[in-house]
Amino acid sequence: MRSKDENKELVIREKAIEMIVNEGFDGLSMQKLAKEANISASTIYIYFQSREDLLNKLFIEVQEKFEKDALKNFDPKMDFESGLWLQWKNRYNNISKNPLEFQFHEQFRNSPLIRHKDIKPTAFKELMNEFVRNAVKKGELVNIPIVHYWAIAFGPFYTLVKFHVEQASMAGTPFTLKEQSLKQTFNLVMKALRP
Repeated sequence: MRSKDENKELVIREKAIEMIVNEGFDGLSMQKLAKEANISASTIYIYFQSREDLLNKLFIEVQEKFEKDALKNFDPKMDFESGLWLQWKNRYNNISKNPLEFQFHEQFRNSPLIRHKDIKPTAFKELMNEFVRNAVKKGELVNIPIVHYWAIAFGPFYTLVKFHVEQASMAGTPFTLKEQSLKQTFNLVMKALRP
């Protein structure tokens, strides 16, 4: 059995994400991936048992990296406005540094490949929920159903980020997200979420 080479594994992961973003899940076969990574198809199986194993490991890796970045300097006991703004900035920084990973994550998360009812709550989700509960308890956040909170708190953020990653607005005009625009939108979100 051949030994593992971290550089080859990294190339396989990067090329797989790139192919999925550009060609969709149907565009990813082990043969095409091997050709793109300039390796033999059998080499892929040293690192991944199957295409599904590769996809799941990629998703978990991207998710864990995102969660780690999102939690940088975050504490669920923070005051609501500071904590939510930090979440926006941390998430934006992660996505700006990893636009292909963000697009892959969104494609995977919204595909039939993932069954949401099978996903167990992570420590990240628990911290986010604790943050929301604390804000409601302290009177800093209107008490609304959690799904409404997520839609209001992050819907505008992810819409702007999507335009930024695609470099175009809904009308097709060029768009680049600047911190000033992000903060302006954030302030409107805060108006909607304050009691």
